[in-house]
Amino acid sequence: MKAVITVIGKDRTGIIYKVSKVLYELNINIEDISQTIMQEYFTMLMLVSLPEGVNMAKVNEALSPLTEEGLSVKCQKTDIFDAMHKL
Repeated sequence: MKAVITVIGKDRTGIIYKVSKVLYELNINIEDISQTIMQEYFTMLMLVSLPEGVNMAKVNEALSPLTEEGLSVKCQKTDIFDAMHKL
């Protein structure tokens, strides 16, 4: 299943590492990534493939400790992401 992961927060060292480490531990493949710094804020979009047996709830649960570090992190199905961002 394809999913989109969004990450937003104050820029600091290690954000990409921490997110990627969680994905690695779940055997999730990063297919595409876009990131930018907007003033002091880091923003990242990742297109990922979830392996068999890994669902959105499991991914969001695994990423949730990053919210305690001041990051907004969300994993959602690509069709939901597309519907929310249509102009």
